[in-house]
Amino acid sequence: MINSMDSLRGMVCLVTGASRGIGRAIAVAAKTAGADVAVNYFRSEKAAADLAAQLDGPGGRVIIVKADVSDSEQVDFMFNQVERRLGTVDLLVNNAGVAFKGLLTDTGDEDWARLIAVNLTGPFLCSRRALPSMVKKRFGRIVNIASMQGVCGASCEAAYAASKGGLIALSKSLAAEAGPSGITVNAIAPGPVMTDMLLADLDEEEMAGLLSLLPAGRWGQPEDIARACLFFLSPHNSYINGSVLAVDGGWKA
Repeated sequence: MINSMDSLRGMVCLVTGASRGIGRAIAVAAKTAGADVAVNYFRSEKAAADLAAQLDGPGGRVIIVKADVSDSEQVDFMFNQVERRLGTVDLLVNNAGVAFKGLLTDTGDEDWARLIAVNLTGPFLCSRRALPSMVKKRFGRIVNIASMQGVCGASCEAAYAASKGGLIALSKSLAAEAGPSGITVNAIAPGPVMTDMLLADLDEEEMAGLLSLLPAGRWGQPEDIARACLFFLSPHNSYINGSVLAVDGGWKA
């Protein structure tokens, strides 16, 4: 269980793609810190429901909300549900994402479109929907889960890296735009993290080779990213804005 020095009690936190992996760990961390948490999912309803049941108890409330974050109507419906059941969103974590590995020449139009739609358009739509109430309250925290590939690029992951690089640029630009309204926008760039996405992407030989390049001597865990996310979500960290934090065990792609 992750503890935070800074309480999020009384705040509403929406985490997209929160039914498993990094998003799940962030939802657990936010609930532990006292926030009311909305767990967004798209396909994994059982996993989302299991997480909500696990987190049921003292502290903040937990709900699950289904939405494809790349669809503006579904995003609007999701926010309406959160606002009706918990209140307006104070803390937004844009975590939902998809991956693709392959040569650029083997990347189809649909592959490219889906990566951009989920990894970049999704955070754009969710941030746009969250901002009016944040501006009205003159407070808000947006954290975008990017990737080290978005910073350094990666062979055979050009499309994925482009989507995450775009997310980093969106984060920096929105930080400048929303900062005067008391809103911070920061990004986290994870290195290799032990999730279903990583396991599906690499074979045993590739896993061994990648691990040898990690100075930390271990794989990243979803909780490592969640700790960084809690730091950015804190109401006390109002002077950290437009940052991109590498959580990568010392590895550089």
